[in-house]
Amino acid sequence: MGVSLPPAVESAAIEKPGQRGWQDIVLDVFPENIAKAVADAEMLQVVVFSVLFGIALAMLPDDKRRPMLAFAESLAETMFRFTQLVMLAAPIGVGAAIAYTVGQLGLGILVNLVQLLATFYVAVAIFIIAVLLPVALMAKVPIRRFAAAVAEPVSIAFATTSSEAALPRAMEAMERLGVPRQIVAFVMPTGYSFNLDGSTLYLSLAAIFVAQAAGIDLPVGQQFVLLLTLMLSSKGVAGVPRGALVILLGTVSSFGLPAEPVFVILGIDAVLDMLRTSLNVLGNCLATVVIARWEGEPIVSDQSPLIVRSET
Repeated sequence: MGVSLPPAVESAAIEKPGQRGWQDIVLDVFPENIAKAVADAEMLQVVVFSVLFGIALAMLPDDKRRPMLAFAESLAETMFRFTQLVMLAAPIGVGAAIAYTVGQLGLGILVNLVQLLATFYVAVAIFIIAVLLPVALMAKVPIRRFAAAVAEPVSIAFATTSSEAALPRAMEAMERLGVPRQIVAFVMPTGYSFNLDGSTLYLSLAAIFVAQAAGIDLPVGQQFVLLLTLMLSSKGVAGVPRGALVILLGTVSSFGLPAEPVFVILGIDAVLDMLRTSLNVLGNCLATVVIARWEGEPIVSDQSPLIVRSET
């Protein structure tokens, strides 16, 4: 995907980052100060700290662990609602971003955005055909029944660009399909934090777009490191519209890339968000059925059995 943005954008790019060795990358993932890591938007450091903090919390006795879990859950829900309040102004912001971008850079910038949009839609189609479909076939998931079951939650995700809005219907659809309630209740919410196929795919393409817009040629090694960083830092992203933009801004800044092209992407982010959210929901629904198949659960639905317990 070649990007040739107008000089006004390219001139906003900062200096090209120097080559970073693997030693620097390993050291950079561990925060010296968690407050400084949050303030500097070092997303990978925040993720590593959160994982270590969670492991330490899991090692505590129940009476010591429960108050902190309640506080963390309340804080997470509060921040999700806070993000939703901020995103109420997103349509105004998107319109203003498009108007400013076109006014400052001309209609030529729209060509690059259309190329990014087309590339993302093609990449999603390839991912579904080359990754999700083979997984479903290997797990012997009935494609037609599964597609009928996920049609409603995926449509909700596409229309609202919110994974959280589609979560209740997705869980109900998987239970109607015959997946046991205990598997749905565990896999689906967990997948909303750790199985974000659409968000990771979008962030990878958007980060490369930012680098190309800034005229920075990232070596293949750095591209893989960037991909790995985005895979890790995207875990736990808020399932609300434009939530992935926060991750993108933090990641590109940690790699020395400019933020200006990210605001250019904001002009079409609503259209990108529709598909990436739908892919997130689709991937989590498929993961729920695959886990049930893996566990050999005897799923009994109102149609022919989906899963038959394997003989031992």
